[in-house]
Amino acid sequence: MTTATEPRVLQTLDGAPWDIEAYRKIGGYEAWEKCVKELSANDIVNQLKKAGLRGRGGAGFPTGIKWEKVLNHRVKEHYFVCNAGEHEPGTFKDRYLLKQAPHQLIEGCLIAAYTVQAKAAFIYVNHEYHEERDNLKKALAQAKARGFLGHNILGSSVSLDLQVFEGHGSYVAGEETAMLESMQGRPAMPRQKPPFYPTDFGLYGKPTLVNNVETLCNIPRIILKGAEWFTQVGTEKCPGTMMFSLSGAVNRPGVYEMPMGTTIRELVDTCGGGVPGGRKVKAVFPGGPAFSMVTADQLDLTMDFDSLKKAGTGLGSAGVIVVDDATCMVALTLKFSNFFKTESCGQCPPCRMGTINLAALMTKIEQGEGTEKDMESLLQLCGFVKGTGYCTLVTGAAVLVQSSMKLFRHEFEEHVRLQRCPYQPLPVGATVY
Repeated sequence: MTTATEPRVLQTLDGAPWDIEAYRKIGGYEAWEKCVKELSANDIVNQLKKAGLRGRGGAGFPTGIKWEKVLNHRVKEHYFVCNAGEHEPGTFKDRYLLKQAPHQLIEGCLIAAYTVQAKAAFIYVNHEYHEERDNLKKALAQAKARGFLGHNILGSSVSLDLQVFEGHGSYVAGEETAMLESMQGRPAMPRQKPPFYPTDFGLYGKPTLVNNVETLCNIPRIILKGAEWFTQVGTEKCPGTMMFSLSGAVNRPGVYEMPMGTTIRELVDTCGGGVPGGRKVKAVFPGGPAFSMVTADQLDLTMDFDSLKKAGTGLGSAGVIVVDDATCMVALTLKFSNFFKTESCGQCPPCRMGTINLAALMTKIEQGEGTEKDMESLLQLCGFVKGTGYCTLVTGAAVLVQSSMKLFRHEFEEHVRLQRCPYQPLPVGATVY
């Protein structure tokens, strides 16, 4: 992992990721000790609000405000869940943190659960993350043996434990209400709204704090080093760093911790080492396929929640996918359309049927059987289904197609005109008219 500044999240350990002694050498669990012995819940909340930390799971909601809402809820039975059910295409930063920084995540979880006075605390881990889950369990065992969790923590009256919950591998199960449903033995399907947020109606119907892995890994160092240290990098409205998952057409794909406000160009060229084979950037998904693409003339856009929203796209969980000029955008759109079709839980009819029909029309066009009417039907269908689901899956599927057709309509038209994909070689003996 590369960083352009002192990392706010991941620090280098001189030892195995689960080795508590290696973590202690870099200040591990000192923030947790400080919380238990010196700070009140309100002190912690105020520190986070001052730091301006925003959730790194996609929505970018202010973390301190979310914690405060659960802490001060009129219903006094509270729960805490770390969402490590990551399944977004092109996003793998939480997986990296689970594997490389399990103690830092545990410390962040302990502080979060303690702050909101949670009755029970859980870490929901994608069932496909075998090595990551093993590292986490080893770290939990060591932390418990050293007295950092369990009963009468560090000689105080505080008692708190963390349970690892093996989650579903589906994309929808990463949506927080679907995750909470699955934790209660029900199908992993998003809840109908209202109530809108787990902060009001979460696990067992009680106020529940849900944060993702990266958000929680920021907590210990903010508590230990202070809000002013955290805000030294990033932007005014989005302070700190972000863990960017960089993949696709780059020479060095990987996870890069960079300041909020880093440009797309810097991620692609400096971090990713540019596009392989001397090719050029054609498009970039700054927040994964559920957000609109940007084109090569927009590479100087800054990677933060507000700037990308203003540009008509979004940061999401920072799954940056780079597309080169050798890629057929119709084929790529079909690939992601099939993903959304497969991952729909089928609960909402507009999503169930919409994702199937979008993928069917995309298949028809990519195979050279599409018409101008099919292209118009695609856009009309996007308008019908957008914003109609209990979660954002069908909206993401519609945004994907709308973005692709808006920016690369000429490629769709070429498929229709030629009755084949222009990026595929002609059959032997074929005649070009």
